[in-house]
Amino acid sequence: MWNDTTASNCSLDESDSSSPYWRRALGMQVRYVRHEDYQFCYSFRGRPGNKPSILMLHGFSAHKDMWLSVVKFLPKNLHLVCVDMPGHEGTTRSSLDDLSIDGQAKRIHQFVECLKLNKKPFHLIGTSMGGHVAGVYAAYYPSDVCSLSLVCPAGLQYSTDNQFVQRLKELQESAAVEKIPLIPSTPEEMSEMLQLCSYVRFKVPQQILQGLVDVRIPHNNFYRKLFLEIVSEKSRYSLHKNMDKIKVPTQIIWGKQDQVLDVSGADMLAKSIANCQVELLENCGHSVVMERPRKTAKLIVDFLASVHNTDNDKKLD
Repeated sequence: MWNDTTASNCSLDESDSSSPYWRRALGMQVRYVRHEDYQFCYSFRGRPGNKPSILMLHGFSAHKDMWLSVVKFLPKNLHLVCVDMPGHEGTTRSSLDDLSIDGQAKRIHQFVECLKLNKKPFHLIGTSMGGHVAGVYAAYYPSDVCSLSLVCPAGLQYSTDNQFVQRLKELQESAAVEKIPLIPSTPEEMSEMLQLCSYVRFKVPQQILQGLVDVRIPHNNFYRKLFLEIVSEKSRYSLHKNMDKIKVPTQIIWGKQDQVLDVSGADMLAKSIANCQVELLENCGHSVVMERPRKTAKLIVDFLASVHNTDNDKKLD
């Protein structure tokens, strides 16, 4: 069933044709690739060309399709790759997997090698947990990445904790791990999570909340395990510890009303990363990709153009 590709110990397979209509409508195709006994699931559009390929890393408990709202506004001539992060959706979930931020960065590197995505340096984008992994990836594998977009990334050490983090610490101390606000198991908790993650207040019908929870419940034990891993001492501040090693042009995008990860993190990154530009979005919370997809896409395209053009200018000197 697996066709061996030229990449060593990696193999590739075409997914079934039942991918959702909207993914197809945007021209995204789903594939699986294997590294030894580990399977990655990803979607892609286009093929490598003159412009850098773009690899997109989603946040905690999401999956590759969370990027579709942004993909919709990205030019068709860009080569896009959205991967399911370790243990999420179609990518292998294994109790033996190292889910620390370091472990996830290493897994993503295996994926990149399998796809030969780093034949030419690519643009890496990550949001929240995916932003944490993306930043650490750029520090660990500098020759893979030509530029970086971090959308409200986790992994920074703040001088004061916001309400959300204070609440988390209280839950950790009381060992009430079943109460983590980002892991809802009732419609009410689902509603609270949506309010926490977005600035716009919208009323979601009970039936839909129930449906959203039903989809998540079978995965909640995994989400708890992952969450405790990424907030552990080993992982919590990985981006902070590595941000001064990021040498590529970097773009930070953050919602000013983010209640999960405070927007002041943007300034911390800008002070540590030499070539860095910051875009703060008004009336926007933590779910930047969902709340402001058109704006996010435009910022990414403009940033790539500016980085790309300065490179061209250098060649002219």
